[in-house]
Amino acid sequence: MKKLLLILGIPAVLFGIVVLMAIGTYNGLVTKEQSVDAAWAQVENVYQRRADLVPNLVATVSGAADFEKSTLTAVTEARASVGRAQLPSTGAPESAAAFAQFEQAQAQLGSALSRLLVTVERYPQLTATAGFRDLQAQLEGTENRISVERGNFNRAVQTYNTAIKRFPAVMVAGLFGHEAKPYFSADPGASEAPKVNFGG
Repeated sequence: MKKLLLILGIPAVLFGIVVLMAIGTYNGLVTKEQSVDAAWAQVENVYQRRADLVPNLVATVSGAADFEKSTLTAVTEARASVGRAQLPSTGAPESAAAFAQFEQAQAQLGSALSRLLVTVERYPQLTATAGFRDLQAQLEGTENRISVERGNFNRAVQTYNTAIKRFPAVMVAGLFGHEAKPYFSADPGASEAPKVNFGG
């Protein structure tokens, strides 16, 4: 009888250990995925903050006499394209195409803002106003936050992507549909903050 229990007990114990390991691995992957989603939420927050500053910036700049309307139009259109980027309502995007669309739209807005701010340098009476200087300071802070949050997001994604490719987590990840998530790329100019220094 003892021999029979021993024969049946060993596989049962081993099975229990495997199940506990699988549960632990699954929970670890869920935690890492939640970290990615939290980092993504911060990225969205800082990009939204920049988008929210654009109407005030455009309104302030458009008050200057003879300001180049084409430059303002480019900024307004770039901001609108950011709003058209289709992303999931919760969590970081898993589709590389959707992520690329979002990144491209944000890069276009950053580029349009850069051109606007360079153009503004020709209007010293405008850059001297308190309203514009306040917007300038807010934009500087926002661009710095964007850079920081993009870096935090990429680190969270790297941790998650590494975890789902390691053994035995790769088996659990495949079983429960955990897939690699896209990173922010470092395309030339895409991640550069607009130059907002009007001191010179």
